[in-house]
Amino acid sequence: MTHTSKPDTSKSDTVRLDGKPDDSKPLPPDDLAPRLYEVFAVLGPLYRRVSRKVELNEPIEGLSIGVRAVLDLLRAQGPLTVPQMGRAQALSRQFVQRMVNEAAAHGLVEAIANPAHQRSSLIRLTDDGRTVIDAVITRESALLKRVGGDLTDADVERCVRVLTRMLEVFEDVDIT
Repeated sequence: MTHTSKPDTSKSDTVRLDGKPDDSKPLPPDDLAPRLYEVFAVLGPLYRRVSRKVELNEPIEGLSIGVRAVLDLLRAQGPLTVPQMGRAQALSRQFVQRMVNEAAAHGLVEAIANPAHQRSSLIRLTDDGRTVIDAVITRESALLKRVGGDLTDADVERCVRVLTRMLEVFEDVDIT
């Protein structure tokens, strides 16, 4: 007696001609949740390792992970207020203010007048701050080039899409 196994369709209601589940259809919530837990399981250790790598390089650039995040945000978006930076990074205003103060003490950022709000200055990179964060980005980019493998632009686009959707679910979480 021969035994033929049916394709596993537990993750999808539709099966492709080759017998595999059709992964082009959205997952039902009961199937999606455990898959997103897999993302969290990778994301946590990845974040901690990247943070540790930045900390290990701190003597080179003189940056903590928090100051690095502030400089990177200002590099990408231009001058911002401390509250704007806190919202953008899902960090408390108080923490961001400490990081801005640390960066200012090293001459990496400066406060400038904010035409939209007299009491909340804009924070911008100094030339030294731009030089430091550009060097960090260059060093980190060289490290990221080692990822290699068979990843495509579409793979990265999907990854960003998934993480962005997950972030949207938690937008209401109070960060103060």
